[in-house]
Amino acid sequence: MELKELEARMHAFVTAKGWYENDSPKSQTPRNLAISLALESAEVLEHFQWRDDARDRDALASELADVALYLIQLASVSDIDLEQAILDKLEQNHHREWPAP
Repeated sequence: MELKELEARMHAFVTAKGWYENDSPKSQTPRNLAISLALESAEVLEHFQWRDDARDRDALASELADVALYLIQLASVSDIDLEQAILDKLEQNHHREWPAP
């Protein structure tokens, strides 16, 4: 599935829930989405707290999906082409030098 299709499905879900409405208690602003992205990312970390591997792969997969959905939505509502941003970053990193540990 293409990233644009995932984005369209995400928007359809959010629209169906009414979260894009002006009076929504879950206003989908860039600020709120960035906060939600950070919170979901922290939930990913919980799967590794005090251990090297996640014990529940299905639960980890669910949290990773939450992170991806918030990332896709934040990029979209911020008018950022996430696919192009990723390609640009990969190109930058390709030429970047990292110090040896």
